[in-house]
Amino acid sequence: MTTAHGGGGPVRLRRGVPVGSEDDVAALYWEAFGRKLAPALGPPETGRAFLASHLHHDRGVTALRDGRVVGVAGYRLGGRGLTGGTAGDVLSAYGLLRGVPRLAVLALFERSPAEGELVMDGIAVDAAQRGTGIGSLLLREVAAVAAEHGCHRVRLDVIDVNPRARALYERHGFTAHHTERTPYLRGLLGFGAVTTMHRPVRETDRTHPRKDADE
Repeated sequence: MTTAHGGGGPVRLRRGVPVGSEDDVAALYWEAFGRKLAPALGPPETGRAFLASHLHHDRGVTALRDGRVVGVAGYRLGGRGLTGGTAGDVLSAYGLLRGVPRLAVLALFERSPAEGELVMDGIAVDAAQRGTGIGSLLLREVAAVAAEHGCHRVRLDVIDVNPRARALYERHGFTAHHTERTPYLRGLLGFGAVTTMHRPVRETDRTHPRKDADE
């Protein structure tokens, strides 16, 4: 059992998205990334429904408190990530005229893993639970997933308007690899630079000790 401090009972980590919690996971993702996702999947209620309907349940780690998902970390491995949906699904949900430009925006978010690499799709924690260490627990568990799949590196992207997330990643051994300036996206998506960060996978990640979330 993994414990976390804060309101409510202990936090338990689970590999995968529990059946029945799709709406909760989609809501967390939209809260964390809605500003970026809105041009492709908005309005919010439609976007959340699309995410919930096209999750790959085995491509995420969830944190549950009192039976409710309060945090999720998605990752891309073996050609699939937590958030799914084909071009046909987008066109079906939004129509041809509105769907085609949305596909162009979604293409900007595509990140394919290199050989031996696990790519994180994103990490989202319930606003009321932030600061209790849930994000750290999720990151450690994703590193364990990478180790168990024989990966040598975890990769993620962090945008320039999210320094808190970057600080978390740095505390967990991620270092900046390169930064892509995207001023043309600031008006559309709300950020002007994306930094790619890497963290090597260590043997200790395979059997990492699960510490209290506030440590």
